[in-house]
Amino acid sequence: MSNMNQTIIDAFKFRHATKQFDPSKKVSDEDFETILEAGRLSPSSLGLEPWHFVVVRETLRDKLKSYSWGAQKQLDTASHFVLIFARKNVTSQSEYVQNLIRGVKQYEESTIPAVNEKFDNFQTNFHINDNERTLYDWASKQTYIALGNMMTTAALLGVDSCPMEGFDLDKVTEILAEEGILDTEHFGISVMVGFGYRAEEPAHGKVRQNKDDVISWV
Repeated sequence: MSNMNQTIIDAFKFRHATKQFDPSKKVSDEDFETILEAGRLSPSSLGLEPWHFVVVRETLRDKLKSYSWGAQKQLDTASHFVLIFARKNVTSQSEYVQNLIRGVKQYEESTIPAVNEKFDNFQTNFHINDNERTLYDWASKQTYIALGNMMTTAALLGVDSCPMEGFDLDKVTEILAEEGILDTEHFGISVMVGFGYRAEEPAHGKVRQNKDDVISWV
């Protein structure tokens, strides 16, 4: 196995869902910016980037803690804590998509009708635009690509992480909306993730199913 291959596998073996971080250890600005950049540069379906990353400071962490049972120790001890939002109603005709393809991706105006048709056909054939819920679920799936890349990048840098869905969605949404952080018309919260350095080594090594049980060659 090459050095690069071994480095990647070692990073995946190193990564575990860190329940409690060492609060005295902080992730460097350079490392955390790299982790965030890995999220920002992640691929997304049709390149629509239906996400937003919110780095949570201490005061807000205290407000979230009562309604985030799966993040009790992480909220108290993580060096950095991130909320990942998923964008709602991402369709070809949405203001967001039209601004993206014109202002960011800078498609030629003459090509935009064909781009819109491509987006519409894909979303229809994959039942993405059946309703607002299917659109949101599709966007949330995209956020997990970014989440995975951020955690892998962290592991390669020797930084621990823990993704979390263990929170009261309605209450956390209410708090974030009241704080002016979450625009509920355009976003919902998809997942939380903490970064830092483990307080202690995990009790057990990496345990996974045998590869023959999860991989098929056809």
